[in-house]
Amino acid sequence: MRFNRMLLSTTLVVVALVIQVSVLARLQLPGAVPDLLLLVVLGLAFVYGHMAGAFIGFGAGLLADLAPPADHAAGRYALVLCIIGYLAGLVRPENGQLRSATGPMVVVVAAAIGSTLLYAGVGALVGDTAARHVGLGSLLFTAAVYDLLLAPFTVPFIMALARRADNDPLAETKRGGGGDVASGWLTSGTGLRIGNQRGGLRAKAARRQAVRAGRIKGVKRL
Repeated sequence: MRFNRMLLSTTLVVVALVIQVSVLARLQLPGAVPDLLLLVVLGLAFVYGHMAGAFIGFGAGLLADLAPPADHAAGRYALVLCIIGYLAGLVRPENGQLRSATGPMVVVVAAAIGSTLLYAGVGALVGDTAARHVGLGSLLFTAAVYDLLLAPFTVPFIMALARRADNDPLAETKRGGGGDVASGWLTSGTGLRIGNQRGGLRAKAARRQAVRAGRIKGVKRL
């Protein structure tokens, strides 16, 4: 990854971890805790692809394993987020034709359920049976609901920042001939549009210049 990608990814992961530990974990919501760190990994993997998603997921999970008040073996959540980041990057469309928020929403729900199952499964392998006492079904349901409610306010913003970190927000649009996942989510999920407006303004400015040039030529001929 380029330096700007690494800097942005590190900053977002650290901020998300601080918010999750100091705010979300203290809300005492029933069932699971909203996983902001998971949403950051998903948003970056949607833009940067599966390899970067795996590296970012591993680093984010390792920080979560070491950050207090972690009470599990180090590397457990790192493995989970590494797998989730890799799989999320695989569903990133290469042609940029996905314009609906339905696909990313489904991925968020699948990632919330999959991460909970993987975490519980790895815990069972190392002898941690805490999920059995809490209730795995309740954890799966609440994790999916909380992450789904939080995703529209975080994932599009993260994806937009990731595009801007490459200093070319319209790179995928130019190559693919259409909007990418971020623009599709922003348009249909939140009502915002990024990139398309800039392209429209440039096209309008070019048309205005062409009209002015035509008028000037017509005056000279007269």
